[in-house]
Amino acid sequence: MATDAKNRYSDKALEEFRVLIQEKIDKAEHDLELIKSAYMNDHNNGTDDTSPTFKAFEEGSATMSKEANSALAIRQEKFIRDLKNAIIRIENKTYGVCRVTGKLINKERLKLVPHATLSIEAKNMQK
Repeated sequence: MATDAKNRYSDKALEEFRVLIQEKIDKAEHDLELIKSAYMNDHNNGTDDTSPTFKAFEEGSATMSKEANSALAIRQEKFIRDLKNAIIRIENKTYGVCRVTGKLINKERLKLVPHATLSIEAKNMQK
């Protein structure tokens, strides 16, 4: 869909969004590293000589924790990918244009959800 100058954000506004999104990417990548390092942790707290029941509980807990961390990491990677795609849309000057209605997405919505590709109107149409 081609967008004309009337149906897109100004270069100045796009640059403001770029800065906001880049800050979110940097934070999200840092958070992902924290999640991955927690995931890679051995979880061995020196409980080799404790009761078998406690050890089984601890191993189950570690497995659940690794699964939760894995799910968090996958979600965080998707968030980073979505933010990077938003940067590409800024470069293409299509950022902030609803992919369904072709109208501009509200600035406040973009500040809260900078990777949004749908306006509230289009999101409500999906329900």
